[in-house]
Amino acid sequence: MSEHRRKPPQPQGGGRAANRRAAQQGSGRRAATGRDVPTASPSGPYGQQSYGQDPYGRPPHGQEPAYGGRAEARRAAQRGSGSRRRAPEQGAGRGRTPDKRFINYPRSDKDGWKRFVPSWKLVGGTALGFFAAMTAATGIALAMVGEPDVNDLAVAENNVYYWADGTQMAAVGGERNRQIVPYEKIPKEMRDAVIAAENESFDTDHGVDPMGIARAVWNMAKGGSTQGGSTITQQYVKNTFLDADQTLTRKAHELLISVKLGYTGDKNKVMAGYLNTAYFGRGAYGLQAAAQAYFKKNAEQLDPSECAFLAQMLKGPNLYNPDGGIGAAATPKANTDRAKRRWEWVLDREVEVGRMTQEERNKYRTFPKIQPPAEALSLRGQTGYLVEIAKQYVLKKSGMTINQLDHGGYQIHTTFDKKKVDALAKAVDQTREEFLDEKERPETDKYVQFGAASVDPKNGAIVAIYGGAGMDKKHFTNNANTSGVPVGSTWKPYVLAAAMEYGTQNTDGEGLSPESKYNGNDLIVIKNRDGDPVMGSNGRPFRQKNESPTRYGMVTLDEAMQKSINTPFVQLGFDVGHSKVREVAESTGILEESMNPNNDASFMLGTSTPSAIRMADSYATFAASGTHHEPYSVTKVETKDGPLEGFEKPAAKRAMDNSVADNITKVLENVVKQGTGTKVKKLGRPAAGKTGTTDKNKSAWFVGYTPQLSTAVTLFRTDPTSEDKELMSMNGTGGVSSIHGGDIPAEIWTTYMKAALKGQPELDFPEAEDIGVEADGDGGPTPSPTPSMTVSESPSPEPSESPSPTATRTRKPGKPTCGPQDWNCGEDGGTDSGTTEGNDGGGDGDPSGFPSPTFSKPSGGRNGGGNNGGLLGGTDN
Repeated sequence: MSEHRRKPPQPQGGGRAANRRAAQQGSGRRAATGRDVPTASPSGPYGQQSYGQDPYGRPPHGQEPAYGGRAEARRAAQRGSGSRRRAPEQGAGRGRTPDKRFINYPRSDKDGWKRFVPSWKLVGGTALGFFAAMTAATGIALAMVGEPDVNDLAVAENNVYYWADGTQMAAVGGERNRQIVPYEKIPKEMRDAVIAAENESFDTDHGVDPMGIARAVWNMAKGGSTQGGSTITQQYVKNTFLDADQTLTRKAHELLISVKLGYTGDKNKVMAGYLNTAYFGRGAYGLQAAAQAYFKKNAEQLDPSECAFLAQMLKGPNLYNPDGGIGAAATPKANTDRAKRRWEWVLDREVEVGRMTQEERNKYRTFPKIQPPAEALSLRGQTGYLVEIAKQYVLKKSGMTINQLDHGGYQIHTTFDKKKVDALAKAVDQTREEFLDEKERPETDKYVQFGAASVDPKNGAIVAIYGGAGMDKKHFTNNANTSGVPVGSTWKPYVLAAAMEYGTQNTDGEGLSPESKYNGNDLIVIKNRDGDPVMGSNGRPFRQKNESPTRYGMVTLDEAMQKSINTPFVQLGFDVGHSKVREVAESTGILEESMNPNNDASFMLGTSTPSAIRMADSYATFAASGTHHEPYSVTKVETKDGPLEGFEKPAAKRAMDNSVADNITKVLENVVKQGTGTKVKKLGRPAAGKTGTTDKNKSAWFVGYTPQLSTAVTLFRTDPTSEDKELMSMNGTGGVSSIHGGDIPAEIWTTYMKAALKGQPELDFPEAEDIGVEADGDGGPTPSPTPSMTVSESPSPEPSESPSPTATRTRKPGKPTCGPQDWNCGEDGGTDSGTTEGNDGGGDGDPSGFPSPTFSKPSGGRNGGGNNGGLLGGTDN
């Protein structure tokens, strides 16, 4: 039989007519539309077609369903059910079968967007299931977490510090942190102070502060700190995570333990645990260690006033420890002021919450006496200052908190060269013995302070410092890193470098040559960039004062630097612009916050207060031909888990053109060869440097360098135990009328550098090329010498940094020089002498003359240099 006449299989349940129609369709018969027409399923519901395996009865691609009349539909239904029409299943849409899934989502009984709207049963069931799962998980987690063991937490290790050669310098910390005080020996006054200050509801709460937790999570989400208000229980638990990262996982773990302790823990045990693990500063963990560190007594002997002091320390030792802390806001004076205010608040708060009577409160109106830090007393000589500098650098670079670092276990490798440190201390001690006699001249020789720092120009490594007599001798101020000591005329090289780099308003941006000439006479009228007189505080044209009335006439900037004459550099600074001088100084490493913020004349003469570390590092930029390296003191920090990151050597940065730096070096070489720094010639090798002395002889500096080493030495007078560290005059100190940078500081510098450079080759500085244009003080061409205007000067009878040999000076034709008595010379305006309030017209760098500056010099003190002098406050060393 031919293929087209073969019959297809017979469907079950169909009659002859159905068989005939199926055979016709299979043998090529067409519907009226000309397309193949599928048959209805003999067993499907009403109107449902059978198209292979499609569950929704859709035809194969390219086919359309055929719809018959009512009779055909009736017959199809009868064939599927026997005799009666079968109604569609309830809830099933046209052409859709019921959904048999366990979770009916998306919903099969809805059309369009409604399919994706969950039913209330689904929502409720899901929420109930999630709650049940979380409850079970929380229960399991609470069962698994354990309570902190205060004995484990009290154990701390030493931090070991190493010299640059790898030998051990000091090991600090550890032992004081192993003292546990049982609850019954904790004074009630201490518990009351802590509860009043930290957590008033401690006795009744369940160990957690929901708002504090939410705040911490929110801060974490924003990328900030997770710190927030928390209960004593939470703070105790947090102490157990001292070495962990501040993460959401950690916060969740803390929360679980806090909840467990809050519901099942003993409140007395929690309080004792908190006070035995809390950090109180001075490396002291726990109440007993803190009582010994600050008051030299046992915890059970603390009185209510001392308890209030220790309670306020829990706010944060860095900002409330009277010793001072890290950062510009943590000076000893600022910390002491904060500590006193909070101490009073804690006592008042105890009265407010009913834990102290007003009568008892009235007994404590005097701030308790704080004892010197024991750890510092154990570090002899310069070691305490070296550890302090390295510690600050580690905190700055690692991001650790003080209590994390003080918990110990770190091996800290420093840049300090023991031989150079010893040589610097020896040079200072030798000079001190020869120069000072406190018994014979207590009114002038007492409280004289020495500070010094030495930096490697090739990389910025701090190789040596002199911070003072020693912390073991109760001198806690680090004079190498202190703030508040004006640098005097050592600032003048920045003015000259700015002129070489940027020129003046009259040179169209072309730099000046050091051979440019300016008026060096005393009491000349200073003009601004527009050529108008700068007005003094009395409303009259301001006249700048020199140290002596010597009539120098027009002098080159090179000669003005040699003799440290004030007037040329004040006028030059105004011509260049204060902002440019600041820019140059900052590029060499001087911190902005250490600069006098006022755009006055005194700014050019060194009223800024960088530390000795910063000055040594800054001058190292000149030694390195304009390449600057940030000062640093730590090369590596190791832990039991390996070295910490972030302690690579600071990258080199170009601060100024090498020709500018080399010309500054040439000028400063002349200061040593024939200027105010001639005592340095005894070094016997090429050296460059600058002397500096300030108003009323309150400070004296010498900052200088060779190609291998840059060193700054400062001398000043202040009571290191006073709160304000106010500077006092050194007139009469050492039995001489006044002290200059070319005297004692230069002597110390030379003695030290001889020892420090012993055995190293004598190197020359790079040859300085001729740069810039030669200009006079008005920005025009340098005038030719006029013989008829030549004057001869005799040496000044007053002590001076500037040797005043007979010299020939020239005046600009038609521009008479102002003498000390020529009150109306230049501009009408009276007799503004150009002195600051209380100024006696002191030495070189004398900031004489501008209206009394409003610049408030930061006070010195322990860690003070971190504020504007050396360590922190924006950059590293």
